[in-house]
Amino acid sequence: MDLNAPIALLGGLSPQAFMRRHWQKKPLLVRQALPGVTPPLARAALFDLAGSEDVESRLVQRDGGRWSLRQGPFARRALPPASRPGWTLLVQGLDLHVPAAHELLRRFSFIPEARLDDLMLSWASDGGGVGPHLDSYDVFLIQVHGRRRWRIGPVADETLLPDMPVRLLQNFEPAEEWVLEPGDMLYLPPRWGHDGIAEGECMTASAGFRVPLQTGLARELLQRLAEDDELGDGALYRDPRQPATATPGEIPAGLREFAGRAVERLLTRRGALDRALGEILSEPKPRVWFDGEAVDGDEAFAAGVALDPKSRMLYDERHVFLNGESFVAGGRDARLMRRLADDRVLSARDCAGLSDGARETVAGWIETGWVRRGGR
Repeated sequence: MDLNAPIALLGGLSPQAFMRRHWQKKPLLVRQALPGVTPPLARAALFDLAGSEDVESRLVQRDGGRWSLRQGPFARRALPPASRPGWTLLVQGLDLHVPAAHELLRRFSFIPEARLDDLMLSWASDGGGVGPHLDSYDVFLIQVHGRRRWRIGPVADETLLPDMPVRLLQNFEPAEEWVLEPGDMLYLPPRWGHDGIAEGECMTASAGFRVPLQTGLARELLQRLAEDDELGDGALYRDPRQPATATPGEIPAGLREFAGRAVERLLTRRGALDRALGEILSEPKPRVWFDGEAVDGDEAFAAGVALDPKSRMLYDERHVFLNGESFVAGGRDARLMRRLADDRVLSARDCAGLSDGARETVAGWIETGWVRRGGR
């Protein structure tokens, strides 16, 4: 992809221009971003998928001012009739199960993979929606079937309606309103209020990009760093000069200093923070499983290899990360592994350029199902 070339997906903006002008800054409406688009799967297939234990799904219904929310999986008979107005089925992680959804999400590969969440598909009957709300992630709302009316606006008051099963803004004041038809797309930055209502039966695909919460990321990093350093250096707290105290409830200054040094040591071990971050960001989503296959020598690489659609692969200067695990790579191996992360495929010629050790590693990934033999 030429990052400086205009593309229809972004309304004639180049990826660089879009990131500079709109990403995390302001919305963008693109008419016919994907002309001729079709849903990644039909309504009946989506309803069937919502019945799987391996898929996260939700059912939102509205009856006047009353809202209800149920978590899947759903047997088909548990879903309302398609003709009943006011209900929505949301299926997360469609890209993990449907190749067409995975390919749709790959259109946004100009955004770092570390920020990628998933592709959600929302089916709604006439009048269906999830109400005015905020999301804590960047999202591209792609209309793939039917029509949906969107009202959007910045939110000054984030107060939620009380006693509701869904998080609804109490005082939402939209600034703009549009009806999206198949092929249209709307980008929204995080915390931008929006309310989408189906006008007749419709489907909307949402390409979501996660925005890590600083405190949450810090918690995960410290937990993983501590797990990796479970035995540590075996240092025990020592206080041979601790005097008798008349204030036994006070935490000793020496113990506070000991705790601080313990955290500093976790953070300053060479490469530990980078490795922990890459492992966290490349963790597969919940409910993901892989089917591996036996590897028979060099024949496994004869047609090249490709990442399984459910695999998450990232890299930094010293490591490659795949599905929550880290590997050290350098030289030609590192360049080829980075190509696999960026393009999600390696040709047979690329595979032939891997060292014996790297080929053995990739063979192990094939056996676990993280990588597949052959092309896409």
